[in-house]
Amino acid sequence: MEPGQSTASAARREVLPVALVVPLQGTTGIYGPSCLACAELAVDEINEHAGINGRRLDLVVVDGGGEPADVAAEVGALVDAGRVEAVVGWHISAVRQAVTARIGGRVTYVYAAMHEGRDDTPGVFMLGERPVNQLLPAARWMHEQLGVGRWAVVGNDYVFPRVTAAAARQALRDGPSSIVHESYVPLGTTDFRGVLSELQRPDIDGVIMLLMGQDAVQFNRQFARAGLSGTLPRLSPAVEENTLLGGGVNAHEGLYAAAAYFDGMGTVEGRRLERAYYDRYGEFAPALNAVGESCYEAIHFLARIGAVCGGVDVGSAEAMRSGHVYEGPRGLMRLDGNLVNQDVYVAAARGLEFSVQDQIARTR
Repeated sequence: MEPGQSTASAARREVLPVALVVPLQGTTGIYGPSCLACAELAVDEINEHAGINGRRLDLVVVDGGGEPADVAAEVGALVDAGRVEAVVGWHISAVRQAVTARIGGRVTYVYAAMHEGRDDTPGVFMLGERPVNQLLPAARWMHEQLGVGRWAVVGNDYVFPRVTAAAARQALRDGPSSIVHESYVPLGTTDFRGVLSELQRPDIDGVIMLLMGQDAVQFNRQFARAGLSGTLPRLSPAVEENTLLGGGVNAHEGLYAAAAYFDGMGTVEGRRLERAYYDRYGEFAPALNAVGESCYEAIHFLARIGAVCGGVDVGSAEAMRSGHVYEGPRGLMRLDGNLVNQDVYVAAARGLEFSVQDQIARTR
């Protein structure tokens, strides 16, 4: 063995390299700065307390905003070469499916985004909201508070919007609300004139927006210019503070969002993150939002796997049993298999900020 080899091996044992897959381009690239800032904060906090199992956490950033196959190939190459030992991040479900197909079961994969349902691949943990505790209770709240009963869905054309809409269509059909119209557009759509024309049907009371990032920004602007804001409430599980900033102050009348986290939501746990975030980055920091917070959440969850299980490899992570309870910026979290039950809120857009209106789901 060459003298330098033992030194290099020791250095590798002292560092835990983890792929952070977040969008830095494309439709969802609007979320990138928030994801990176929150992730860096989480890493600093963990490394200040001896890292994960005594190893200093080091992030390897992968752009999750590209084509799913390309993102999966990059993540797969890192895993193949032993350059990363786990994967975390926020990215759309199409990317998650491609990444899981490429590396699933080989390294622990903590997926931060809201999602359409369970993935039983070994080592995969899905921390985000899902229709049963996000969109569906929010739609019920909108019916009770605003009388919205007949929904049109406007979504991007990939797995999360389509499966989420199908779940909502099934769940709502025997109640006071129903989905009466659906439109799907490619990621990167900038012209919504055709969709907006369809929304002016008399049998539509409200719009469920399943649009991501910059597409949601464009839709909200054009929706307001078309004069629909005063007559058609909008509900989204994906709109967050960056989307409001991108849309501008006049684009959000009648817009509601459902999420487990909003900046300034006022909970004790949320305020802890806000203080740490703004103390580190200052008043001109990237927007603190549900997407960025989910990356912070995912990295701390990986550290929790290490603390509970003695390691973050897939075999060790099997000890994270259903029913395990922990606390984060979203409050109390409880594992349900490899998913998470959590408190969820509905908030109204007020210009460039959200005002939390009600809690619509609780940790079970």
